[in-house]
Amino acid sequence: MQPIFTKITNAWRDRPVVLVKMLSFASIGVVNLIIDVVIFYILVQFLHLHLIAANVLSWLVAVTGSYMMNSKITFGRETGGLLSVKRYLRFAGSGILGVAISTTVLLALSSYISVPAAKFASIIAGFGVNFCMSHFVVFRTYPSATSNKHDVV
Repeated sequence: MQPIFTKITNAWRDRPVVLVKMLSFASIGVVNLIIDVVIFYILVQFLHLHLIAANVLSWLVAVTGSYMMNSKITFGRETGGLLSVKRYLRFAGSGILGVAISTTVLLALSSYISVPAAKFASIIAGFGVNFCMSHFVVFRTYPSATSNKHDVV
């Protein structure tokens, strides 16, 4: 297993592919941003949920859509366009770091700027972490390119 620094260095050398994936990931992220923000707004404004609960719930819905789209589009070559429960759990699990950063930024900034602006900043803060986790952990290719056929949906 290569150290993460080596993986990042190798990815930088292959930057045209990484940049295309990053743009695809970001485009899918925009769709999920809209989903996340709309659900967050509904939960806070109409259901009066606390910011943490609303943020985590809106993230759960958005992360599911993100996994499905990224499996089919951004990392379609790595997944064969197939969804798997195991990979979804890894994707959602790795996203916990992103949501922790996002929630921390949201809470820290919401005391100084408007909640919508803090929410937007929190999403940007989590983007880099989420992309790196997806690229280097969740959708990485393994030496044995065949996946376990039993975990594919």
